[in-house]
Amino acid sequence: MSRLEINPKRELGRRDKKIYGHFLEHFHRQIYGGIFDPESPLSGSSGYRQDVMEALKRIEVPIVRWPGGCFVSAYHWKDAIGKQRTPYFDKAWRVEESNKFGTDEFIEYCRLIGAEPYICTNAGTGSPEEMSDWVEYCNLPSEGKWAKLRIENGHPEPYKVKYWSIGNENYGDWEMGAKNLREWGRFVKESAKMMKRVDPNIELLAASISDLDWNLNLLREAGNYLDWISIHDYWDHLGQVNDLSNYESCMAYTMEIEKPILKTKNILGSLGYLGRIRIAYDEWNLRGWHHPHINSGTEDYITPRDKNDINSSYTMADAVFTACFLNQCHKHSDVVGMANFAPTVNTRGAIFTHQDGLVLRSSYFVFELYIRHLGDIVVDSWLSENSAFDVETAGKTTSVPHVDAVATKRTGSEDLRIALVNRHPDRAESVSLHLGSAVQYSNAVLYSVVGDSKDAYNDIGKEQVRVIEQPLHWNTQSDVRVEIQPHSVNVLVIK
Repeated sequence: MSRLEINPKRELGRRDKKIYGHFLEHFHRQIYGGIFDPESPLSGSSGYRQDVMEALKRIEVPIVRWPGGCFVSAYHWKDAIGKQRTPYFDKAWRVEESNKFGTDEFIEYCRLIGAEPYICTNAGTGSPEEMSDWVEYCNLPSEGKWAKLRIENGHPEPYKVKYWSIGNENYGDWEMGAKNLREWGRFVKESAKMMKRVDPNIELLAASISDLDWNLNLLREAGNYLDWISIHDYWDHLGQVNDLSNYESCMAYTMEIEKPILKTKNILGSLGYLGRIRIAYDEWNLRGWHHPHINSGTEDYITPRDKNDINSSYTMADAVFTACFLNQCHKHSDVVGMANFAPTVNTRGAIFTHQDGLVLRSSYFVFELYIRHLGDIVVDSWLSENSAFDVETAGKTTSVPHVDAVATKRTGSEDLRIALVNRHPDRAESVSLHLGSAVQYSNAVLYSVVGDSKDAYNDIGKEQVRVIEQPLHWNTQSDVRVEIQPHSVNVLVIK
C-alpha cells in the first residue's frame, strides 16, 4: 500500500499549458501522409487530414514546434512560400523535400487546430539574417521586402508568431552545421539581436543541453536576449537497432526524467537566470526514432524507418512513461514552461494514420486525461509510504517506486485533481490519501488509462488501451483510499 499526503492549501506553482505541446518534423510520414495528405479522401480542400485535426483538437494541443529537428539545420524557408515551390535534397534525412508544406501552411494548420505556432530556425547552414527575415515575413505588418511578400502571397495580416528557437541540437556532430560551445554562444547572440530588432515582443529559445560548459558560454554571451533554453531527451535509444526496451526497463527510465531538469535548473540558478529564463523540453519521447544507415552508400536507409510505425511498439510502457514525464513538468512548474512531445503524428507519435483512418496510441490517452482533468495549480503532496520493485538493466539495479503522483487544483475551485500512476507491471496498488481537514470532500471520479496487459497496444481493428471512468464515494472527510490498476495512469477528481 502507498500513502499520499496532500496539503491543498499550500500552492507550489502554476502549470503552464504549453507542457502539453507537440512537435512536427519533415521526417518520413509526419508531414506528408501524416497531417498533410492532399490525395486522401479524408483530407479537406487545403490538404489537411480532417481526422487528425479533430484528434488534435480533442487534446487541445497548445503549441506545435516545427519544422525540426535535424531537418531544420539545412532548411531554407524562402524556398517554401508562394506559388512557386522549389524542391531540394534534404541532407539530414537524405530524401527529396517537395516544399509543398511551408510556413504559410504551418501557420494555417496551427490556427485550424487552435495551437500556438513555434518556429525553429536554421542555425546550421543558415544565418542570423535569414532567421530575422523569417521573423519579418511572419510578424511585421507591412514594412520591408518580406512582410510585403507575405501580403502578396495572400496573407495581409501578420502572423504574430511569438515563439522562435535558434537552432536544434547544434551541439551534436550529427547536426548539419554543428558548432562548438564558443561558436554557439556568439552565433546565438548575433541571431537573437537581429530577430529581436525585427520584433522585440517575440520569445526566444536557443538549443541547449544539460551541460555546464555549454550553458556557461551560451548564457554569458546571449543570456540577456533569451527567454528560454531548449533541452531534448529520448530514453530508449533506437536509432540503429529497433530493439525496444521491455516494460520494466522503461519503468527504470522514468527514474531518469528529473535529472536533466534539475541540472539545467541549477545551472540557470548559478548564473542568476532562475526566474528569468525558463526550460523548454521541446523534443522528448520515451522511444528514440529509428533511422539506421543514414551515412551508408550501400544499405537501404529509408525502408527501415517504417519500423517506427509498427503500432505494437507503443504499449502501456509508453503511456506510463508519458505520465511520469508530465508529472515532473508539473513538479518543476517554476522553471519548466514548455514541453513538446516528439512527434505528434506517425513515427513515434501519439497518432498513427492509415488510408482508412487513424489509430490512437497509448500516449494519446494520457494527454487527453491530463488536459481534461488535471488542474493548473500544483499543490504540495508527498508519498510518505511507497513500495518499490527492482529492475535490472545492463548490469545496473534500479529501485522503481510503484506510485508516482502529483496533486493539483483549478483556479477558483477547491476540488482536488490528483495524478496517480501505477508503474508496477502486474500488481494493483491501494493508495491511501490523507487530505487534511481544512476542506470537506464527499465524492470523487477516477479516470484511468488502462490496458489489457502491460504490453497492450492499439492497432487497426484492435483496441487494447482505453479510458475508463469510475465514480467513488466514502464517508470519511480526511482519508480516502483508492485502488489503481497495474500499469495504469489515473486522475482522481475529488469534489
